[in-house]
Amino acid sequence: MPKISILPDVLASQVAAGEVVERPASVVKEMVENALDAGARSVEVEIQKGGASLIKVTDDGSGMGKEDALMCLERHATSKLKDAKQLSAITTMGFRGEAVPSIASVSKFRLATREHDAVEGTEVIVDGGIVKEVKVAGLQAGTVFEVRQLFFNVPARRKFMRAESTESAHVEHQVKLHALAWPEVRFTMRKDGRTVFDLPSTPDKRTRISGIAGGEAGRKLIEVPVKEAYGMAVHGYVLPAEFARKGRRQQFVFLNGRPIEDPAISRALKDAFKGAVADNLNPSAWLWIEMDPSLVDVNVHPAKKEVRFHKPLEVRQLVLSAVEEAISVPVEPAALRGAPKIISRKTGDAIPVRPKPSEEVSRAVVEVRNEPAEEVKKVVDVKKPRTEAPKPFVRTPVVKQQELVEVEKSVGPQFTILSTLHDRYLLLQGEDGLVLLDPKAARERIVYEGFAGEDVDDIESQGLLVPELIDLDAHDLDVVMTNLENFTEAGIRVEPFGGGTLQVRSMPAVLSAKDPRAFVMSLIDELVETVGGKRGKSLAFEVFAEKLAKRAAWNEVCQRKGAEHLLAQLFECDLPYCTPDGRPTLVHISLKEIERKFS
Repeated sequence: MPKISILPDVLASQVAAGEVVERPASVVKEMVENALDAGARSVEVEIQKGGASLIKVTDDGSGMGKEDALMCLERHATSKLKDAKQLSAITTMGFRGEAVPSIASVSKFRLATREHDAVEGTEVIVDGGIVKEVKVAGLQAGTVFEVRQLFFNVPARRKFMRAESTESAHVEHQVKLHALAWPEVRFTMRKDGRTVFDLPSTPDKRTRISGIAGGEAGRKLIEVPVKEAYGMAVHGYVLPAEFARKGRRQQFVFLNGRPIEDPAISRALKDAFKGAVADNLNPSAWLWIEMDPSLVDVNVHPAKKEVRFHKPLEVRQLVLSAVEEAISVPVEPAALRGAPKIISRKTGDAIPVRPKPSEEVSRAVVEVRNEPAEEVKKVVDVKKPRTEAPKPFVRTPVVKQQELVEVEKSVGPQFTILSTLHDRYLLLQGEDGLVLLDPKAARERIVYEGFAGEDVDDIESQGLLVPELIDLDAHDLDVVMTNLENFTEAGIRVEPFGGGTLQVRSMPAVLSAKDPRAFVMSLIDELVETVGGKRGKSLAFEVFAEKLAKRAAWNEVCQRKGAEHLLAQLFECDLPYCTPDGRPTLVHISLKEIERKFS
């Protein structure tokens, strides 16, 4: 008996579904692309239970007759590709002819379609890849794809689906991608009977971006005018540097109407900002690239997310030069709205707050005498520590008639603050050699123990007189809502404000954040990166506090002024020598080690 045999059609389609249908969002992608290829001017997507129960895509495209409706269920059946020459110049969103039969093989599938000049339509019912019923139906012109109980006959695939909110977020993101790529098409999305968004068709891409990214982003958009070179053209919009995000989730690139991901284009965007964006952040952008289809190969990725340019260096240079020309006037970062006040977590009373300089401690008295021969005296009374951890002995150089005088601030490890190194590290003289202090790591430890080491009711919250409104995509909002209790415990009061908008009503008083929006967005980025594929689960508060402290320390400035106070705060911590994730706060280089370098 031969060992090799041809797979049955249904099984072959289920195997193909493993590449085409990763999750409900994959189904939506394929169906929406078919609608756009059919010339639809209106596309409606409806899901239930994250798409596991129902996915329904309705369009007003060209529709199909009975023969075509049945043929589209056959593998490798397509109207978009006729010969091999067309494969090198694809002009349609889809072309392989595998999506519909693959989806029908792993679901309870219904196809209803009617051509515009036909009197009646056709309805086809498919159960797990087997056609059960074909009948005449009265329908509006266009096509309806209805997918129920996705992966009902492939339980191994179904159990790997994430929480409903996570799958819904992926579907919403996919629909928004195509809505951005095709602003001239109306897109509507409904979830569990509720309208998530209804975006009317518009010739203005800025209007479509504002409808998806929110009004704040829409007002700050910087236009990238049409720039042509090398037989291709690019245009679009970018946001100022302060809107940069971790990862590339806020970069949207469309090639001939197709959403794509390309690291070279992302690199060009980053380079165009010329250092205005930190190394671990990426600018937000929406770019539309048009080129001859023969200059790009779109048949290199199962989901068609990645493409291969025949002139990649030219594409990168075109994007780089276009964005560089667009970025001409720097935008000032947003300031804190309203005067801060303290909201007691126990009583709920609002208490006005007098802003304190970062170097102020429990009690500081500074006496300055005008006589040039007199010294400047500082008397610092550091509050009693919570633990028995050793306190730093800080020697501060004070000028008096060209002499250095050491002023004792506390007891414990003996340090003399010398200077800063490249505005990144503080240089300290220890009892036996040189000590380097990382201010960011120190602040991270201080903030972490301020949250994790305190009773929840003792954490004070700084209320905003004018709440901050932040527009989030579905993924980010999902992370916030699953960690809502952690936000509240940390003194960050956030509430949904309708759609994808989040309202920030208060911030932790200990942070003194000047820009609540920037801080909350950076914290969300940190959480998204940490949670990864487990977005349906909230983090333990200790882990949440660790991520919060990391973001709070990001803007810590390395400066000689206030170093004594930073050291005093650090050595009040239970574990002053490392960050919450184990990185060192101080590094000691002994005299012997230094001497060996010179031997």
